[in-house]
This record gives sequence, structure tokens and C-alpha cells, in this order.
Amino acid sequence: MDIAVFSTKSYDRTFLDAAADGRHKLHYIDAQLNSDTAVLASGSHTVCAFVNDRVDESVLKVFRNLGVGLVALRAAGYNNVDLVAAKRLEIAVARVPAYSPEAVAEHAVALILSLDRNIHRAYARVREGNFALEGLLGFNLHGKTVGIVGTGRIGTAVARIMSGFGCKVLAADIQVNPDCTAIGVNYVALPALLAASDIVTLHCPLTHETRHLVDEAALARMKPGVMLINTSRGAIVDTRAAVASIKSGRLGHLGLDVYEEEATLFFDDKSDQVIRDDVFERLLTFPNVLVTGHQGFFTKEALTAIAETTIANVESFEKTGTPVNALT
Repeated sequence: MDIAVFSTKSYDRTFLDAAADGRHKLHYIDAQLNSDTAVLASGSHTVCAFVNDRVDESVLKVFRNLGVGLVALRAAGYNNVDLVAAKRLEIAVARVPAYSPEAVAEHAVALILSLDRNIHRAYARVREGNFALEGLLGFNLHGKTVGIVGTGRIGTAVARIMSGFGCKVLAADIQVNPDCTAIGVNYVALPALLAASDIVTLHCPLTHETRHLVDEAALARMKPGVMLINTSRGAIVDTRAAVASIKSGRLGHLGLDVYEEEATLFFDDKSDQVIRDDVFERLLTFPNVLVTGHQGFFTKEALTAIAETTIANVESFEKTGTPVNALT
């Protein structure tokens, strides 16, 4: 099949080429997918989209006119896709439901450890010959309470790791995961989790219900000095409310691998540009905030699984008319 791959980087080409192994024609497009660039899929039967590509009704209508039958997401989340419009226009949508939960879980824990022990600040100091310890005081993870919001495969992997540190682990989810209860995780209501946790880490999908799940009211319920980690989707956290909470001292540490307005920032080198997002720039001024550019998924194992699952979705659609991991 002819596949138009949007928002591509060198690593996408490497792993997708290996997974396709010459069986398909992959047309790599550097541009993000939106209503202006959708026409670049002309001649392709399938479009491969990434997390910040827009697959709304206007884009899907262009695809319909071009004869595109499948949108294969190389990601687990699908909040950027209008599934209702896709179904109405008879365009199949598939995703990669689980590529490497350990990759994202380990990155979340890396953020926790770096913020706790001020690794990011210590690294910068030592490079400048400053070996003073003032301002780098951390705390033991052993004995602390960690609240995990969302206990799918990633949240469960985080639970296992934090249990290994000797933490008490609480969880909030609409469904109880027996893999979590088996390792001693206690399920509680979200307000109770927020009030009891020393560290809150988010691992739920972005839906209408979870958008700004962590808002001013949620932050007010948390312990003074709490650490908040988000490696799921940016809009789950109300960033302006988080900034206010940091300034007040309620929020003691904030680790983000995602940001609600990241589509105009992440995955590109903007080091020679002026960042015009004032909220994002304010985040970077705080010593107790650590932001990474949506790299939680970025391991060899995860990229291999993403590419292989994406190609499997394409080949299943080609043979049967239904991708393996269909959303519509």
C-alpha cells in the first residue's frame, strides 16, 4: 500500500522502514497534519498520523475525497481524531494500544527521581564548577505515598516500580486492575488519593471527562509540597492553575513530559526562536519544575513496537478491510 506518513523525523523513517521491509511504499512528510497539509496525502491509500497531528472533520473530508481508507495512528491516544466523523465518512482509524508501557513508566519515575534529588539542577551546577549542596535537599522515596491516576498498563508498571522503592501506592480508576491489587495497591476515590499522596502521577487518557482533571480545585485538595507528574496528555493538567499552585507553594514539584499546548512546540528544534507561549515560559523559570519534550515513549523497544503494530494495522486493513487495533 501507499502510506503517507505525517510529522516524520529521522527515527520514524528508520523504524518504519524496518517494519515495512519493502512491502509498502512509505511517503514521508515532515509537515504536521492539518487542514492545510492533508492534501499532501494525495495518491496514498493510508495516512499514518502522530500525536499532535489534527485529524478533525475537515481533514477527514479531504481524505475521503482523496480515496484514503485508513488513518493509522502511531500512538496509543486518539484525542486528536474525530472518530464520529471518521465513522460517518467510512474511514477506518487504528491505533497502537500498547507499545511499551515500561518506557513511559520508567520516564515518569525518572522525572520523580530527578525532581526529588534535584539531579537536573546539580548537573548544571557541577558543569559550572559549583559543588555546593545548598538548595539540593531531597527526600527518601521509601515510605512515601504515591497516588497513581489511571492503572492501565503504564500505571501498573509505575505501581510495580514505586512499590519496589518501598512506597505505599494508592490508585484511582473507573476499573480496578487485579494486577495492581496483587502487588498491594489500594484503590480509593480520586479526592482521597489527592489528599493522601506525597506524589501524584497521571496515567489516564485524555477525554472530555479528564480534560483539566487536575485543576485549581484538585490542586487545593493536595498536600502542601506535593509532587505532580504528567506523562499522559498535557490537557489533563490545567497549566495556569499549576503555575499558580507552584507560586503559592502548594505544589512542591512539577514534572511534565506533555503540555496542553505542545503541538506548536514539541518535536522540533526551536532553540533559535523566541517562544511566544508565556505560560510555558513561566514554567521554565521555576527551579522545582522539570519539563521534557514528550520523550517518554522514546526507546528502541517502544519505537520498534510502534512501527511493527502500525504496519500490522495497515496489512490487516489491506487483507480484511479491518485493522487489528481498530477504533472505527
